[in-house]
Amino acid sequence: MLHCVRLTIRALLLAATIGLTSCKQTPMNQPPVTKDPAHKYTFLSLGDSYTIGESVEERDRWSVQLAAMLREKGVDVAPPDIIARTGWTTAELTEAIQKSGNAHTYDLVSLLIGVNNQYRGQPLDRYRTELQGLLTTAIGFAKGQPGRVVVLSIPDWGATPFAKDRDGAKITAEIDAFNAVCAEEARKAGAQFFDITPLSRQAQHDPAQLASDGLHYSGKQHHRWAETVLPEVIKMLQKQ
Repeated sequence: MLHCVRLTIRALLLAATIGLTSCKQTPMNQPPVTKDPAHKYTFLSLGDSYTIGESVEERDRWSVQLAAMLREKGVDVAPPDIIARTGWTTAELTEAIQKSGNAHTYDLVSLLIGVNNQYRGQPLDRYRTELQGLLTTAIGFAKGQPGRVVVLSIPDWGATPFAKDRDGAKITAEIDAFNAVCAEEARKAGAQFFDITPLSRQAQHDPAQLASDGLHYSGKQHHRWAETVLPEVIKMLQKQ
């Protein structure tokens, strides 16, 4: 586990290289990428802090919870392989996937990426182009079947306590713009798109849905994301 020194929020906001993060920086901390013969279905989860679960326990990550929920429903899915890290943009996730050397295919692939593109002020056109590449990669991991790829919208960090001294309305508008691109490209690629952004905005009224850093989300909010995806994933896997 990496531990950063105590930094003020002002210093964090000025540190352009760290991306959207809190004082507690989560390392990649991903399991070995291997085929799991003990389970019928395999699962790969791609993303950033919302996927690796910044400020939550491993068991509380949304994709880990989703796999557990599926097993409870009798759908034998292995715990997910995860390629994710706090602060990653689409370009950094792409580079990490390439460096991972992962040549496996999976029955289910998830993708949740883009908040750091917005945070760093990157243009929508760049996000669109890089997202298209990631969707192509995700479909490749999903045995060439777009319907096995689930794409989650970007949560709205503008509605968290961390953003109280920033222009929350501007952040929300920008998140909406990025999510419009995400939804359009996911659907064009044939992937399944899930809008979890409204759920993330509800968290501001329930502190129990927020992590201790005031920026990321607790296992309770991650659980709601997993619940949103669950019914369609069950249908998808049972068609195989």
